[in-house]
Amino acid sequence: MTDLHPTIRAVTDRIIARSRDTRADYLRRMDEAATSRPGRAKLSCANWAHAFAGAPVRDKLTAMTGSQPNLGIVTAYNDMLSAHQPFERFPEVVRQAVREVNATAQVAGGTPAMCDGVTQGRPGMELSLFSRDVIAMSTAVALTHDAFDAALCLGVCDKIVPGLFMGSLAFGHLPVVFAPAGPMPSGIPNAEKARVRALYAQNKVDRATLLESEVASYHSPGTCTFYGTANSNQMMMEVIGLHLPSTAFVHPDTGLRDALTAAAAKRAVELARSGEGRMSRVVDEKSIVNAIIALLATGGSTNHAIHLVAMARAAGVLIDWTDMDELSSATPLLARVYPNGSADVNAFQAAGGVAFVVRELAENGHLHTDVTTVMGEGLQAYYQEPMLDEDGQLVWRDGVSESLDTDILRPVSDPFQRDGGLRLVEGALGRAVIKVSAVKPEHRVVEAPAAVFDTQESALEAFREGKLNRDVIVVLRFQGPKANGMPELHSLSPALGILQDRGFKVAFVTDGRMSGASGKTPAAIHLSPEALAGGPLARVRDGDLIRLDPDKGELTLVDCPDFADRPCAARVDTHLQAASWGYGRELFGAFRHVVGSAEEGASVCFAQPPAGPSGIDTPPDPNVVDRTMDA
Repeated sequence: MTDLHPTIRAVTDRIIARSRDTRADYLRRMDEAATSRPGRAKLSCANWAHAFAGAPVRDKLTAMTGSQPNLGIVTAYNDMLSAHQPFERFPEVVRQAVREVNATAQVAGGTPAMCDGVTQGRPGMELSLFSRDVIAMSTAVALTHDAFDAALCLGVCDKIVPGLFMGSLAFGHLPVVFAPAGPMPSGIPNAEKARVRALYAQNKVDRATLLESEVASYHSPGTCTFYGTANSNQMMMEVIGLHLPSTAFVHPDTGLRDALTAAAAKRAVELARSGEGRMSRVVDEKSIVNAIIALLATGGSTNHAIHLVAMARAAGVLIDWTDMDELSSATPLLARVYPNGSADVNAFQAAGGVAFVVRELAENGHLHTDVTTVMGEGLQAYYQEPMLDEDGQLVWRDGVSESLDTDILRPVSDPFQRDGGLRLVEGALGRAVIKVSAVKPEHRVVEAPAAVFDTQESALEAFREGKLNRDVIVVLRFQGPKANGMPELHSLSPALGILQDRGFKVAFVTDGRMSGASGKTPAAIHLSPEALAGGPLARVRDGDLIRLDPDKGELTLVDCPDFADRPCAARVDTHLQAASWGYGRELFGAFRHVVGSAEEGASVCFAQPPAGPSGIDTPPDPNVVDRTMDA
């Protein structure tokens, strides 16, 4: 076992120091909750009777003993998300499993689960990021019945797992296990899907041809098979230690998947009985750093530059993009999975999967191994893979020690590149992140005139009219969390890719988000502060020369001496009104008002409280980052 990489140790030490007060306060609250006995023991007989009034007789009899664990299931089931459709039958699998160990399980509550693939380019996408915080709140509502000794969270996709994670941490005195549904089998190759999308964007194929291609790609229950935010979620839950080992990428509706779901439920019961594996102890500074490193090493979703900040804050851990950037400099890129390569997650799993990645990173000094997981102490359990023996019983075996396909997965000694896939760029326009692992080196540095837009639709219209057939940096502003909920802008990806394929120097700069499936065009995203909050992006004009250089970490203006003196552009009233109502957006006005910046996690859960009635400010939010700790 190699000593921990010095950069990783230094960044971790800085995070621990910065988080000293907030982490201590969080642990104090969780310790107080834990010492007040299991929640159901605090309930009166009437409370407890209400909790089990609808349960089967055998479960009532077990519950009435008052001595057996009760497992609370929080589910994000719906049957219009392919990744979440399998959860329809999971609660019964869980109930049957825990009965075998003389315990009970109940669906404590459900959360919303919207699909970015359905809302992409539609008004509903403006609720997508906010749905994460609604999911966190829904998880808290479910578990606040205080009738549970452990929790099992059923979720997979983009905002759902971060929301479940954040909400569960409010009950971190309990053990919490996450159980996914797994990916769908592979459909058409990702390169073919991208080719048809590009042809459609150029009006070279009709809608029927496009739909046929998309249906061949997204074709059955399970997670979409590209390595976007949903599958990045699953990888991180394993590295953090909230999954059973190598459970992320097992297909739904299989004997192995059912066995893993049952085993996850039984493990939660074991932890409840032993008093071990509390979520507040599993999730700490070191496990958060491990999650960042694994994300970087696999070229995971840029959305986690936002989500991980909010997820960590829920545990009292304070991180920022500088931390991620420095960790990226010390993290080798081990995986090429679409959009960072041509393979999908099924091929990644077959080549060695998460077990190989964890072993390689841990044994070569790139992960903290002195951590707690739902499997116990350390990460060794996560070097293993599950299988069914001849009798159909779940057993574990060592994962592969050598990649079975070095075009997809490589060892630390021979990575695809020596640093990770995410970088911080900053300068006169603010701070942004860029994923470079999918961008060819010759396309990464772009210096070109700006073409400025306030809506995604106007940028696409300019593309269709041929106005962007040149070297250009497309600037799309008023897309931040305060402006319109920070929608993903993946609908622009085909157009930008086409311009690049035509031989132009092309880049994208926005205070919005780009999909976890973003790929070959350099995109400086999540720019903070956002334009609506008076960020410098509001002063950019058509024709301004912008230089994006992720190799040097720069996002700068070239020869623009009057820039600081310019007034900020105002968003057109029609745009403001359009983002304020319709499709449920009118219900989220308060969210847009109090939401934090992208680098703060773009969350409403950590909003600064208003002054009290006496005019004296209430105590400051303990989770606000104090950068003086970095000095």
